[in-house]
Amino acid sequence: FSPSRDPYAGYSKNFGTWVTNSKVDTVCLVPQLRMAIWSLETFFGRKAVLSSGYRNPFHNAAVGGKDDSYHMKCMAADLFIPGVDKRRLIAAAYRNGLIGGLGCYPGRPFIHIDVRPRPAGFDHPVTFSGC
Repeated sequence: FSPSRDPYAGYSKNFGTWVTNSKVDTVCLVPQLRMAIWSLETFFGRKAVLSSGYRNPFHNAAVGGKDDSYHMKCMAADLFIPGVDKRRLIAAAYRNGLIGGLGCYPGRPFIHIDVRPRPAGFDHPVTFSGC
């Protein structure tokens, strides 16, 4: 990350949210998810960029999403924050009380967050995919 380079160059906005491309659908994201994203942005002092938001069933199947994916319920996003180390983002998401599910995807630049209900007794998100 270079301070002289715009970290959001090459990305666009969809309904006020930074996205990697125009096919990322953010229109129906539930308020709880928007609050979780906002809280991460506030923590790091930078805007997140979503690489996936809502997915219709056809798109979800095409990208290998689970049949009951929270992306199809407008309750999940795959995101990164330019200039923020992925490990720091994972740690912040893990401690964030608004996040119910967390996926880390080794070798990919983004993480998955969703706002599923946490199982009884969990003081952290359900984790999967490399966390």
